[in-house]
Amino acid sequence: MEVVTLTGANFEEEVLKSDVPVLVDFWASWCGPCKMLSPLVDQVAAEANGSFKVGKVNVDDESELAEKYNIMSIPALKVFKGGEVVRESVGMIPKDRVKALVEGL
Repeated sequence: MEVVTLTGANFEEEVLKSDVPVLVDFWASWCGPCKMLSPLVDQVAAEANGSFKVGKVNVDDESELAEKYNIMSIPALKVFKGGEVVRESVGMIPKDRVKALVEGL
């Protein structure tokens, strides 16, 4: 499944109104741990089989979204279901923990 680039313009449609859970990766190009986590998030997205979606928010480009969801440190992963944050993680985590965030939803 393809990773969606999330912006203020499409966040509501892609995330808040989604029929399936959405894993959102808040990141920035200058962030070392983000660069390590990003390929893991991409791998999890590739294995999604439609049971959930994955999107990424560049916090430098989308500072309003980062502010709205209280992003203080990156990388930050948040899982949205029914328009609400149901699970979250901050910092670099292994792929199995990324996957565990969306499993069982």
